[in-house]
Amino acid sequence: MAKAKTVAKKKAAKMIRVTLAKGVACTREDHRATVRGLGLKWTNHTVDVVDTACTRGMINKVGYLLKVVEQSSAATERNDAS
Repeated sequence: MAKAKTVAKKKAAKMIRVTLAKGVACTREDHRATVRGLGLKWTNHTVDVVDTACTRGMINKVGYLLKVVEQSSAATERNDAS
């Protein structure tokens, strides 16, 4: 019961929309692993990730391969309601 209350009190996490803009064929192996860690599978694939220090570091590492759009919390809530 206490666990359910703490989950309800948490604020909506800020999200970042990440798109793989370039292919990973001729990149370093650790950069390919980072792209997979972000959940991206192919060119022009888009995923929404939670904005944390870890994901920011991953985005900075392979930023030359990505397009990044920060989403406002209001836009995220509208998308979830649909």
